Amino acid sequence: MDAIPREVALQLCAEIRQENRGKWYSFARLQCWGCMTYVKGDPDKMCLINQEGYSGCNLINKRYAQRSKFKEGQAS
Repeated sequence: MDAIPREVALQLCAEIRQENRGKWYSFARLQCWGCMTYVKGDPDKMCLINQEGYSGCNLINKRYAQRSKFKEGQAS
């Protein structure tokens, strides 16, 4: 997978966090809660930029891959 642009990764992160609000017992919600608690609002410390070429946590990467495949399908 190509590196996800930072702005896109931040947008996908916000979407995922919004979708998981109110889901008390989901792994995704706990993962997002832990990430946001640890970074204390500093996007430079978020999971989405920890490694070069790896622009998202597993939730962001999965969402990005799904959208990329969908766009490729529409282009065909």
